[in-house]
Formats: sequence, structure tokens, C-alpha cells
Amino acid sequence: MSTVRTSGPKQAARAMWALGDYHRFARELVWEVGPVLVEACHVTVGDRVLDVAAGSGNVAIRAAERGAQVVASDLTPENFAMGRREADARGVELEWVEADAEALPFADHVFDVVTSCFGVMFAVDHRAAANELVRVCRPGGRIGLASFTPGGTEGAFFELVARHAPPPPPGALAPVLWGDEAHVQALFGDHLDTLETTRRTYVERAESPAAYRRLFEETFGPVIALRSALAESPERLSAFDRDFAEFSERENRGAAGAAEYVYEYLLVVGRTPS
Repeated sequence: MSTVRTSGPKQAARAMWALGDYHRFARELVWEVGPVLVEACHVTVGDRVLDVAAGSGNVAIRAAERGAQVVASDLTPENFAMGRREADARGVELEWVEADAEALPFADHVFDVVTSCFGVMFAVDHRAAANELVRVCRPGGRIGLASFTPGGTEGAFFELVARHAPPPPPGALAPVLWGDEAHVQALFGDHLDTLETTRRTYVERAESPAAYRRLFEETFGPVIALRSALAESPERLSAFDRDFAEFSERENRGAAGAAEYVYEYLLVVGRTPS
């Protein structure tokens, strides 16, 4: 496994995503999206696949189950241990590499398929990250992304966090821009032969809105880090908790006390020039 030297905002981002239990979070809420991306990219036996910002392997493990040769890369290698356990339980092997999405440690044009599911969208420099995805993909290869769109429940959640969090690093763009068709076209349009975008939805479920909030507070690094920072000011922490409770009640589409939240994402599949 390579070692990435991080400092400043990236060091903070790595520490933030290492908090909690991301694998539990992913398994309970977003795990169903991984196979959608693998299917959309037509991953098959023998493909060499790179999953960027892979977390604990939502996409990478599913690609390996199809017989692909898979590299799962992430800035936060603390999540790899649970990914390896999940892969072992499913009887597949893949390589886990610590890597910065804005400066991937791979040669040019070496992967048949490059993917990212709710991952590369958090890179500070969107242009640099997009260029890296294209650079490491072979001629005629496929690039597949799943990114939250700016509206709906997902937009409301990002707005909630941004309202209470410190300002982002200078020059940072909103992650949900990766879910905007025009932004994606601007990032990739000059570098790909084809670029298809489709809006899809999935549902996050919990026993109740309170249980949904607890899951975030116990497992999701950004919320854990935010609540820890706000703990120095009880009034600000109370304000965030109040707003999070209001969000979880307002956006709930479940019945009879159950919690169901419909999230929209942009599924992007492109092909590099042959």
C-alpha cells in the first residue's frame, strides 16, 4: 500500500473520514448503489478496474465479484480493514491503495474502467480530479460515477451541514456540483467520446427518524467531526442537533413511524477516445 503525504485540508479530510464506522454506514444506507454503477459500466471478467475514493469497497468488491482485477483507492486507508473483511467474506480478492483522487499514483491509461460512487465528488479541486480519472483510463475505456444531485433530500442535507460547518478550503466547490449535468459536461466533455447522464434514486431506511440521526452520529465521519467541533459551544451544537432533527422529520417519507429518505443521484457513464 502506498503512503500519501497529507497536510492542511487534506489531512483534516482524511482524519474526518476515518472517524466512526464508515463500513456500517455504507452497508446500512448506500450499499445498493454499488452494483448499479458496476452494471452501468458493463464490468466483466478480466477488466482492470480502479475505484476512486472507494471507502470500504461498495463498488470495488462488486466489480471483483464479476471477475475483474480491481484496485480500490482512497485517501483514508483506515477504512480498508473492514473492506478487506467484507471482500474475504464474499470470497474475492482486490488491491487496496492509499491515494489522493487529485494525484492518483498510477500510470497513464492502465485501467479499462474507472469508477467512483459518492467519493470523488468530495475532492476539493474538481478539475484536477476529473483529469486524473481520464488520465488513468485506457483509450476506449469507461468512466462511471454516482454523485448526489444539488436538489431534494440530498441538497437539503448538504445545506444543513454547510450551515453549521466551518468554511470550506479556498477554491473548494460544492460536492453536489458533480450531480449537475452541466458541471459534469464542463469537466469531461472535451475528454470523452461519449458522456451519458441519468438521474436515479435510492432510499435510505431506519427504524425511526431518531434512529436515522443516531446512525449518522455514530458512524458518519463528517457528522461526528462536526458535532465534536461544535461541542465547544453547547448552543451551536444544540442548534445543529435541532436542525438535524427538523431535517429528519421533514424529509421522512416513511409510514407508521418508520424512516425512509429518497436520495437522488446522477449516474454518469463516459467512454474515452479510442
